Amino acid sequence: MKKGLLLISLLLVFPVTMIGCATTSELEKVEAQQKLIDAKADQALQDAQAAKAAADAAKLKADDATARAENAEKAAMERERIADEKAKKADAAFQKSMKK
Repeated sequence: MKKGLLLISLLLVFPVTMIGCATTSELEKVEAQQKLIDAKADQALQDAQAAKAAADAAKLKADDATARAENAEKAAMERERIADEKAKKADAAFQKSMKK
């Protein structure tokens, strides 16, 4: 009885363990898939770094353009103020000449 039980146990355990084992070709496929995934992840990382560098460069250009625009606006306001002062002086001179 014990030999029969042992034989039945071995007949059940052996196929179960063999089914759970992977073959060499399956392992190679898994390794190839892992290498492909790693390569894609590396490429995605490089693309993200390149995009970040491009975004940083664009931000610097935008900041520079904003600063130039602000400086141009200040210069325009200063020229407008000077023109207003000159116009007032010219008007005052005209009014003075009309009184004579």
